[in-house]
Amino acid sequence: MNMKRVVRQSKFRHVFGQAVKNDQCYDDIRVSRVTWDSAFCAVNPKFVAIIVEASGGGAFLVLPLHKTGRIDKSYPTVCGHTGPVLDIDWCPHNDQVIASGSEDCTVMVWQIPENGLVTPLSEPVVVLEGHSKRVGVITCQTPYLLLSPKPEAHLFFRLLSGCDNVIIIWNVGTGEAMITLDDMHPDVIYNVCWNRSGSLICTSCKDKGIRVIDPRKETIIAEKEKAHEGARPMRAIFLADGNILTTGFSRMSERQVALWNMKNMEEPMSVTEMDTSNGVLLPFYDPDTSVVYLCGKGDSSIRYFEITDEAPYVHFLNTFASKEPQRGMGFMSKRGLDVNKCEIARFYKLHERKCEPIVMTVPRKSEMFQDDLYPDTAGPDPALEAEDWFEGKNGDPILISLKNGYVPVKNREFKVVKKNILDSKVPKKSEHSSHANKSASSTPSIVSIDFSVSHWDIEYVLLFHNEISSQ
Repeated sequence: MNMKRVVRQSKFRHVFGQAVKNDQCYDDIRVSRVTWDSAFCAVNPKFVAIIVEASGGGAFLVLPLHKTGRIDKSYPTVCGHTGPVLDIDWCPHNDQVIASGSEDCTVMVWQIPENGLVTPLSEPVVVLEGHSKRVGVITCQTPYLLLSPKPEAHLFFRLLSGCDNVIIIWNVGTGEAMITLDDMHPDVIYNVCWNRSGSLICTSCKDKGIRVIDPRKETIIAEKEKAHEGARPMRAIFLADGNILTTGFSRMSERQVALWNMKNMEEPMSVTEMDTSNGVLLPFYDPDTSVVYLCGKGDSSIRYFEITDEAPYVHFLNTFASKEPQRGMGFMSKRGLDVNKCEIARFYKLHERKCEPIVMTVPRKSEMFQDDLYPDTAGPDPALEAEDWFEGKNGDPILISLKNGYVPVKNREFKVVKKNILDSKVPKKSEHSSHANKSASSTPSIVSIDFSVSHWDIEYVLLFHNEISSQ
């Protein structure tokens, strides 16, 4: 008689987490004490950014990944905000560009020097002003495009930001608010997430509802009024197949994970009860492996699940447990992982005074490249420019292979083009005016200073020098 298989087969069933040694941690960091349910940390293959305590405004640290050990109290910070920083996120297409949202109602975009900061950075590349309340959520996707929801939203490149029940989509390259989505959320927005092609966003709101929005048509295409009955904050993220995963609370304060089909939001595909706790669950999703990691603020553990096409769809894998609770968490993209050690995820756990990397590894005996663990992943090159997206185009990420590890290439230059406000006030030139004057008055100007001199100036200086020498 055939025995029914009890244990589900999965290559991720034996994934284990391990904290790095003390000398590989970032010590003596005053992590922000702001009561806000964001991750407080963002990482990419070059830098780790951490929101820290600051007097007289808001600030965050940006450290090169290799700068481990004790961080001096005088280490320079990014410190241009006049209020506490609430959320940060790196541009996925330029590892030196980061955006921040603050209680001062602004979003600021910063360019970090190639080797990190040597002096405090207080001048952002661009300031995005359009919110009437604090900007608590930021998520970046396509180059130079930002979305922001105004109660508690995230910043994207396409950039999302917000804190007044409104979502604003910004073109970061020009500093303009291109799309404003208001009257869709009656209360605070907890988070916003783009789908893989950048055509839709999903949001979670304090009214306990989740919404799927077409931002360019400014319409809600799917909605669930009470995704979770509990009053604590929810999170909603798109999965690679278009389904939506949410984390929230039941009426009895039990933490839940639910999976939804966007085409039928009446009932969830799956609901998993976890435990009873007040810590908000922050989901981190890996679209290459279909593994989602749940990190609760105030917890001392990371739970991870595999998402499949077969019921019950959400399969518990394992738990990484430690002694210290986490204040926040950063999640490294696949480009920053060590494929030679079968590393499939890496977290940056924030303690009260420390940032501790945690490595998730699949045990393998072979030293060859593991194709099944590392399918082609999203690379740094954007599928679309911001202008293409606003014209209605969509594009899945451009994939790269990690077979030989990720070799960083030079980031393309990040420019902010600002329109000259004097252009509209300049009187019309006559028809025989020079072509140069016409072009100068009709095109936007890049903020720069020209120190060039003509050959006439050089000749005059040389003649003057020769005359003085002869005397």
